[in-house]
Amino acid sequence: MVTAGDVLTEVGAARELHVLAVDDSHVDRKVIERLLKISSCKVTVVESGTRALQYLGLDGENTSIDFESLKINLIMTDYSMPEMTGYELLKKIKESSVFREIPVVVMSSENILTRIDSCLEEGAEDFLLKPVKLSDVKRLTDFMRGERKIGEKRYQKRRQSDDCTPSLSTVISLTSYHRNITSPELLPSLSPSASPSKKSRASKKIELC
Repeated sequence: MVTAGDVLTEVGAARELHVLAVDDSHVDRKVIERLLKISSCKVTVVESGTRALQYLGLDGENTSIDFESLKINLIMTDYSMPEMTGYELLKKIKESSVFREIPVVVMSSENILTRIDSCLEEGAEDFLLKPVKLSDVKRLTDFMRGERKIGEKRYQKRRQSDDCTPSLSTVISLTSYHRNITSPELLPSLSPSASPSKKSRASKKIELC
């Protein structure tokens, strides 16, 4: 006879997320592991990109690993690691026909926009700044359970940043203004015979440049 407890256990097992965390820092691995376990995730931690590829069976060597039994739902990797960076690991995973659909999140203590853009363009689902917080992990697990989009906050921030960039029309207007106040028509006003009021106005216009 199947009890309600058995059903709940099966549902819980089905919803349990298996995360592969990759970081060369022992402290950071422990932090990530703890945060993921608090969020009811199964966690496998490795200390390098090479070890991650070995675990996934992507190191080019013969392996007896059953890919289906791994059931990796998410891969979190540090960016700055010796031998193989998180970006290089990301590329290897996305080149794999078996694992390319697995979401990959890159982490770094450095907020370098070119680095972030490169990872996102290569297929990373999100880019987290260290130290990773429980709210970050909660957002990831919510995404994995289909409750929200993983990168919506980051993309929103990038859009807000883009909105602060001067528009092309603004740049053109400022350029035209600069040209107008330095045009030949204004040069006579700088001659000795010009009135004091014209001199002061011309000086003010030049100072605005």
